[in-house]
Amino acid sequence: MIWTASYVALIALVNYGFSVVPLVKMPTGEMWPPMSLLVGLVFVVRDFAQREVGHRIWFAMLVGAALSWWMASPFIALASAVAFLISEAADWAVYSYSNRPLAERILWSSAASSPIDSIVFLALIGHLSVSGVLAMVLSKMLGALVVWRLLQPAKG
Repeated sequence: MIWTASYVALIALVNYGFSVVPLVKMPTGEMWPPMSLLVGLVFVVRDFAQREVGHRIWFAMLVGAALSWWMASPFIALASAVAFLISEAADWAVYSYSNRPLAERILWSSAASSPIDSIVFLALIGHLSVSGVLAMVLSKMLGALVVWRLLQPAKG
């Protein structure tokens, strides 16, 4: 259950970070949340957690949201829960029904859910920007690509 516990903890930790880490002003004038860079880890860990607990992953997500409500702020926790519910539905569907090898399921489910989560979350907290969405999507996909590569069969 290490992956599931890690998933719950990461949800709360990242949401807490969004509550306390100040925004950075970009050269374009956009305000960018630096916590966007850590979000990718949550999505990759979610896929491993789903391997541990199956469809009960939804319960783990709700526990993470409840911890966020307490640790972060109700505003951030609610935005996160809404974004997670929408994007995790896409992630879960691709991961669960693609019948592809694990590495490919992680990659494709992240590609489907990352833009959805990024746009919904940043819009709900009032910080929707191109740079914010790009940072979040790129961090999520970088994490997915690293795991995808690590799970490739050894050639030799």
